[in-house]
Amino acid sequence: MAIALEASGLGKRYGSTWAVRDLCISIPAGRVVALVGPNGAGKTTFLQLAIGLLTPDTGDPQVFGWSPRDNPTLVLARVGFLAQERPLYMGFTVAETLRMGRELNPKWDLALAEARMRRLEIPLNRRVGKLSGGQQAQVALALALGKRPELLLLDEPVANLDPLARRQFLAELMESVAAEGLTVVLSSHLIADLERLADHLVILAGGRLQVAGDLEPLLEDHRWLVGPTEEIGRVGGTVVQAGTGERQCRMLVRGPAVPRGWTAAPVTLEDLVLAYLGNPDVSALAQPEAVPA
Repeated sequence: MAIALEASGLGKRYGSTWAVRDLCISIPAGRVVALVGPNGAGKTTFLQLAIGLLTPDTGDPQVFGWSPRDNPTLVLARVGFLAQERPLYMGFTVAETLRMGRELNPKWDLALAEARMRRLEIPLNRRVGKLSGGQQAQVALALALGKRPELLLLDEPVANLDPLARRQFLAELMESVAAEGLTVVLSSHLIADLERLADHLVILAGGRLQVAGDLEPLLEDHRWLVGPTEEIGRVGGTVVQAGTGERQCRMLVRGPAVPRGWTAAPVTLEDLVLAYLGNPDVSALAQPEAVPA
């Protein structure tokens, strides 16, 4: 299996505070990855380390086997990155913005980028600052995709968009995924969007990896269990979330067989994500050993 992005013992700190620590991760190529975690979990730091915008204090990420620190030209040619702020020159026209992309990227596909703008009815002669937020997001996506990347990293790209603009942005994204077969890492708090798009899940908590894996097996490995409170000791596996009453308890559990007399129900992506975010000390993974600072 080809690996698009991996790291072992990856860490970045600011003073005495670790934004990412002891992060061991492996993202298969060809996946659409939902990157989830609370604010401050290290999602943005991880993406910036992967693209080479930040220098790690420990470890070294590898993008298709190349270090962004040691081989920035090789990595940058294969990776598209879109930050939440969507940094664009507001005084440029759309056409000037796309020509800038051509000057900065050796594999730039101007015809593809311009065709995308025409299909979305975004005028090439309009200044970027005069566009709506949704249109600006589409221009930024065109810049990221026009370089024909193999890996696309998106940091909360639709957080400030209205529902219609968000749907259109994600539809354009998935069309490119289907056409190009690229790997996407999408950081977002919008779980409903992720549930429609993603086939791989990564949850970060406190700068560490809490959960990672293909989505379907992860969902199959977790279940809701409901049974008598006095028999809670019969439940094996990892209890991610539990609510107990005098007579019955309801738990989201990873891995066990269903005890006799208990009922089981499947979990959704939202169930899984919210349960782990609500209990950051619980992990579906063995944690790596600490890397000396």
